[in-house]
Amino acid sequence: MPAPEAVVTEGNVRFTVLTDRMIRIQYSSQAKFEDRATFAIVNRRLPVPHFTTERDGKYLYIHTDSLDLRYRLGSVPRERDKSPNNLLITFRMNGFTCQWYPGKDDALNLLGTHRTLDTAWGDNMRYKMEKGLLSRAGWAIIDESPRTTRGDGSTSYALEPNSEGFPWWATPVDTDATDWYFLGYGHNYKQCLGDYIKVGGRVPLPPKYIFGYWYSRFAAYSTADFKQIISDVERYSVPMDVLIMDMDWHRDGWTGWSWNKSLIPNPSELISYMHKHGLRTALNLHPADGVSSSEDYYDEMKAELGYASDYTATLPWAVEDYNYMKALFKSFLRKYEQMGVDFWWLDWQQHLLVDNMTLGETFWCNHTFFEDMRLNRPGLRPVIYHRWGGLGSHRYPISFSGDTFSKWSTLGYLAYFTSNASNVCYTYWGHDIGGHQGGSNDQELYLRWLQFGAYTPIFRTHALKDGKIERRIWKYKNFTQLREAVRQRYRLFPYLYTAARETYDTGVGMNRPLYYEWPEEGKAYQFEDEYMFGPDMLVAPIYEPAQDGISTRTIWLPKGLWWDMTRGELAEGDRTFRAQFTLDEFPVYYKAGSIIPLYPVQRSVVTNPATITLYVTPGADGAGSLYEDDGADNAYVDGAWARTLFAQERTAKAVTLTIGARQGSFEGMPQKRTWLVQMPAMPGTCDLQGITLNGNPVDASQVSYNATTHLLQVSLPTGDLAQALSLRVPLKQEPGSASEDESGGNRINFDNSHGAVSVNAPRQAASIRLTVTTAGGACVAREEAHNTSSLLLSIASLPQGTYICHALVDGKSTTRKIIKK
Repeated sequence: MPAPEAVVTEGNVRFTVLTDRMIRIQYSSQAKFEDRATFAIVNRRLPVPHFTTERDGKYLYIHTDSLDLRYRLGSVPRERDKSPNNLLITFRMNGFTCQWYPGKDDALNLLGTHRTLDTAWGDNMRYKMEKGLLSRAGWAIIDESPRTTRGDGSTSYALEPNSEGFPWWATPVDTDATDWYFLGYGHNYKQCLGDYIKVGGRVPLPPKYIFGYWYSRFAAYSTADFKQIISDVERYSVPMDVLIMDMDWHRDGWTGWSWNKSLIPNPSELISYMHKHGLRTALNLHPADGVSSSEDYYDEMKAELGYASDYTATLPWAVEDYNYMKALFKSFLRKYEQMGVDFWWLDWQQHLLVDNMTLGETFWCNHTFFEDMRLNRPGLRPVIYHRWGGLGSHRYPISFSGDTFSKWSTLGYLAYFTSNASNVCYTYWGHDIGGHQGGSNDQELYLRWLQFGAYTPIFRTHALKDGKIERRIWKYKNFTQLREAVRQRYRLFPYLYTAARETYDTGVGMNRPLYYEWPEEGKAYQFEDEYMFGPDMLVAPIYEPAQDGISTRTIWLPKGLWWDMTRGELAEGDRTFRAQFTLDEFPVYYKAGSIIPLYPVQRSVVTNPATITLYVTPGADGAGSLYEDDGADNAYVDGAWARTLFAQERTAKAVTLTIGARQGSFEGMPQKRTWLVQMPAMPGTCDLQGITLNGNPVDASQVSYNATTHLLQVSLPTGDLAQALSLRVPLKQEPGSASEDESGGNRINFDNSHGAVSVNAPRQAASIRLTVTTAGGACVAREEAHNTSSLLLSIASLPQGTYICHALVDGKSTTRKIIKK
């Protein structure tokens, strides 16, 4: 029920002011208004925003701080009228007045997602995308009217607890009613999502292990096969957290509920073995064919449902029947959970609607399985693996996108598809990395898919039964590169888990479109194949094969400075450019000034390492944070979590990194930690002997500088996390040429009259690279040459000013400041 003071009723029409930009609009010819939860909306009791009402005999007016609503008294708001005569809402956006009225077309809607990518080949499923919560028009409608169909043809029902406290579907109080939610947030997209989860429910935080690497394959694996995979990942030092058992775990083909003892004679022992090796598992379910009499616990379930003892027919699937689902869990699934099954993979591919109802099978399967785990396994965070079932599905993470084709074009579509789902808070899509079907062992495609997958919410490789397709990365010739993508995922864990907490708090996905941050930039919408990964990383996946080992793609960087992780240099934003990448390289750009927490490479994301790296990005002042909790239970909902804040301040004299005292607590949290600070810096720019921690000199043994990677590293003494730290790195005021020992005798020369910078080495070098940056550190020119003793770079086109030239010759660095006149 909403707060009574938020409700304005006028005859058969009722308005509820939920926020200053969100208004519920109900019409019922019987004046019966739905107050129960519905599939997309589960809470309406929000703090009442400021608003006023007035009537002039013809119209009712409602004014919030952001919206103006006008309703013609006694009229019926209907979509088919396509007219503002009966109902009109206006608001301001970017200096213009915008209007909405029933039936107005939202042609600028930014869309959300759709049910599945089964048989997806490139973007051939794009036409199925459902409308989302965001629009360039500045408004969107959530339609919970009982007769309005969702993307799969289903409708929204009411939700209410049954006699056992389980939230179950219920018939709406008026099946002909109108139930709209108007969202008028302009281009403040993140605020819209944040307000939606207040009414639609939060996106639960999955357990930690979900964010590790999953190995999955539709194959008739035996116990010995699973143990061999475990042995191989340990032998080849491949991090892994989840090992899936696809449908061959059971008998009887497509639908089955009993263990296939010919393959897995002792399932309890196998699951225990997986757990001892730090792995979690899920079983694949295709439940549509019901429970046949050949299943192990058929008689038990039959008795639970009250069938006669001589009944031998199949117990037909009935997800809409609470007693049926209760009996299924009690007779079968609960036993397997007690064996150690960690979660369920609902691979629903059959009919979309319950017979003789408009209840969606996909949504209701997801709801039932997730709520069962929440209520009956309270010590664990509930999680299932499933397809999208319509708005409101975000409350049941996580997601399986279906059986895609293994094509470059499919990989290209996934960047857009994954981030765009954030527009409906569906933030945890997991894909068949490498593609499910129709491909071969293209090692380059698999590499690029894995590199992309490392920067997505769920990191799972998979394929069907096809001898031409291999998903065990240790079987590939480029295994080292494939493993590096997996390891990069594990390094990123503290950053992405912090981003997952942000999703819980705000509704904003880990993968998010660029227009969330740059809504008035046309290219933020145009470059849909780029996305933000968390708040600080811009990712531009590669989805075309390389030519002679080099991949080229067009990249747009938004306004500001960005740290190019591939090249180790600052890049100016507000520009579009072509860039080249080797197979080892993947385009990721950090916001200048960001501070990124990273793990060392380790076997599992669940393990809390003794040391965490802080990557301190140059180019600007900035901040970052580290979120931590138990990672397995639900105590985070009640405040059992901790956060550490980081900040950096850059002046001409020093870079100062502040690591705040940890705030908050949770059971079992570490009390001490070693911080390893990594700070990109050009040679000669830092005073390595003057570094201090809380005002005291840092021992020289704790400081190192790599002249090849240009990375300063400071290992801070292990300390109490309740204490704040301040690390100060002094900067040299006039960076100049490196010493003879550092530079190897290499020289940088500048001819101002011709605008030419050259590098000269005393002997032939395998590699010479010259980078020219502004005094602020932004890269403005770059050249590289091989098997030569000199290199020439023209900067004639650059404006007058001060520049810093950095040369790297076979790992030896030298730097020179120049003034172009």
